[in-house]
Amino acid sequence: MNKKNYARLCDEILKTPGTVDKTVVIQSCCAPCSSWCLTYLQGKIKVRSLYYNPNIVDKAEYELRQKELARLVDTLSEEYPEASIEMIPGRPDTERFLEAVRGLEKEPEGGKRCEVGFELRLREAAKVAKEIGADYFSTTLTISPLKNAELINTIGERIAAEEGIAFLPSDFKKKDGYKKSVELSHKYGLYRQDYCGCPFSKSESEMRKKNNEETT
Repeated sequence: MNKKNYARLCDEILKTPGTVDKTVVIQSCCAPCSSWCLTYLQGKIKVRSLYYNPNIVDKAEYELRQKELARLVDTLSEEYPEASIEMIPGRPDTERFLEAVRGLEKEPEGGKRCEVGFELRLREAAKVAKEIGADYFSTTLTISPLKNAELINTIGERIAAEEGIAFLPSDFKKKDGYKKSVELSHKYGLYRQDYCGCPFSKSESEMRKKNNEETT
């Protein structure tokens, strides 16, 4: 069975007459990942960038990423004045994340723990989209070459059916999307973190650094 082409599905929806007047709430994990996603969507649909990342337990890191996303949204709004891009600050919700992944602390990066994190963020995006009367919800997570776009979209489609709101599928890393996000990060001088966000990925990142230092 052929896999779904989520990048093509996204394009088809965005090209539908009238979509430019509709709104998507897109869960944004950070400014670097959001840079290409928001740029790509501008002019095609109204965008509400939701900063909801309960996996980021470190308060300083959480606030820094939120501040950088707000700066990016302001910058894009100035650069594309005809577009409709706004940011929605989310709640930290770290206790919810830690409770949800209890027992999965030693799962490898990209495993079941990450799947739980995807679910939390997508469900919150769907909830907020319904609250503000948006037409779709989505996420920037598919920009990462390290994340399973098929899994993320499958979760999104399931939540859409459960919550009664449309999901905008995506695979933002396609067509050099990730490369473009790196270029835009440099262009806007965005802070680029070296770990995904949760304390477990931070520990893995620190361990990799230590091992690299010991072998060089």
